[in-house]
Amino acid sequence: MLDLPLSDPTARTKFRRAILKWFDANQRDLPWRRNRTPYGIWVSEIMLQQTQVATVLDYYNRFIKRFPTVSKLAAADQSEVLKLWEGLGYYRRARQMHSAAQVVVEHHNGKFPETFDEVLALPGIGRYTAGAILSISLDQKLPILEGNTQRLFARLMQLTDDPKISSSQKAMWLFSESLLPKKRCGDFNQSLMELGSEICTPKSPDCEHCPVINFCPTFANQLQDKIPASSKKMKYESLHEAVVLVCRSPASKKAKYLVRLCGPDERWTGLWDFPRFELPQGSAKSINNKSINNRAIDSKAINSKAQLATLLNQHILKTTGLQVETSSTSIALKHAVTRFRITLDVFQTSTVSGRLNKTNGQTYQWATIDELKLLAMSTTGRKVASQLPLDTA
Repeated sequence: MLDLPLSDPTARTKFRRAILKWFDANQRDLPWRRNRTPYGIWVSEIMLQQTQVATVLDYYNRFIKRFPTVSKLAAADQSEVLKLWEGLGYYRRARQMHSAAQVVVEHHNGKFPETFDEVLALPGIGRYTAGAILSISLDQKLPILEGNTQRLFARLMQLTDDPKISSSQKAMWLFSESLLPKKRCGDFNQSLMELGSEICTPKSPDCEHCPVINFCPTFANQLQDKIPASSKKMKYESLHEAVVLVCRSPASKKAKYLVRLCGPDERWTGLWDFPRFELPQGSAKSINNKSINNRAIDSKAINSKAQLATLLNQHILKTTGLQVETSSTSIALKHAVTRFRITLDVFQTSTVSGRLNKTNGQTYQWATIDELKLLAMSTTGRKVASQLPLDTA
């Protein structure tokens, strides 16, 4: 599978020179490239997982300003880390970064490790991320393979198999290792990622401006629309949920809303959200029972919004101990997260009485609109909070 023009040493040398020359002239000015410390590169690489560069830029700058060192990150409350991460998605990344920072402080005296095995052992770091951190920051001779380089390599290798299957992955890792130069490994790896991101794009690659077009059999055979081969498409689950805005003194400037801290194994672990319930299959609403920690409404037929409001009243009483009267609003949100496609209906309460149950294993908090702004909230929770107060007329 590696019997390509680049298997020739002379061809590899020309390839490296061409792509590094292109990178020197065309690389984007990115904040983590200005001061290539292992810590800074680590933060950027974790943020860039499944996230576009343009989205990451502001998050990275804010994060590094607040946590300039791994020790500062380790000493922070997880809630503050999640707040700075809010909106970036895939929050497990932030929780693992926080845990990894604490490991670095405890086992490496606060100095980010500089050997592959030690970096790989940190929470949330795999082979690619470890190689990227050490090659980019310290110029260690380590291969990389991520989304952009995987596409680039598939075309350079004219790989017709699915690039995500085991045999393809093994071949591309070997290919990546075979290309590494003796010097400037960090720049070289970045040039591969930059080329994949900016030129060798998934659709309509800009082959005309590719610096290594002469080394690409996929271009020579005009197979760009067929390589890389399509992987199996993810099956998305449609979810329909109801959020209840339990509010005390809604007409007052001191109005407070009830929020709940999402627990372990929930969709937004460690983030705050308004009371949320799954709605049953077979009614006008339908979702998967596993997504909200068994907080689902019984799958009895719901034939009207009034019946749904009654059931929500019962579930608020059962889960919080509060007696409420709910009514529907005009707010309906749609949101995509991982493999879910969520439709969210928002309900508000007109009356609230009783005492909040603090013995059911849940963490609740009353918060004003200004206090909500300081909490790390789920994405849809934040969208709802941004529309408060609702018009009660």
